[in-house]
Amino acid sequence: MIAQLRGRLIEKHPNRVIVDVQGVGYELHVSLSTFYGLGEVGVDVVLRVHTHVRQETLALFGFGSLLELKIFERLITVSGIGPRLALAVLSGIEPVDLVRAVRQGDVGRLTGIPGVGKKTAERIGLELKDRLPTPLDATPNDATGPYVIDVRADLLSALLNLGYHRHLAERAVDSALTGVDGGFEQMLRQALKELAR
Repeated sequence: MIAQLRGRLIEKHPNRVIVDVQGVGYELHVSLSTFYGLGEVGVDVVLRVHTHVRQETLALFGFGSLLELKIFERLITVSGIGPRLALAVLSGIEPVDLVRAVRQGDVGRLTGIPGVGKKTAERIGLELKDRLPTPLDATPNDATGPYVIDVRADLLSALLNLGYHRHLAERAVDSALTGVDGGFEQMLRQALKELAR
């Protein structure tokens, strides 16, 4: 089973990417969060991978963070949710916002995700309420929360993959974590703004 891939990004589309690992091109289905977190074609990337095997089908799903992978793996355990719908859910809402919506039983927020109807939203809330991974209630500004540790590592990895020096990247990430109240994508944008100054 493939759990992680490290290689060069050779093709990038909103729902799939191809990563070259020592001459072998792996196609991975990705969420929009992961898509936006990746650099441009030609950069080196590291993706967490869920290998999905069903009868004669083998599909790889790639994720830019461990949190997103864990949520995906919980989503596909819900009755009626396959890997494609789970990926659509992660494309329609930031992982932290999804955890919060499920914990709070916010069916309205879940039905706002394309492809998720009321019954599916209720099943997600019922089956995953106590099974989603931490960050739970940690916010991006909670410097001691496990969410910050995961996101800091993911942001730093993204900036290093874009070619920024570690020292500059670390300063930009720390600034983004204290200055932005949002998900990975918003913090990455803020870190990039810091680096552009």
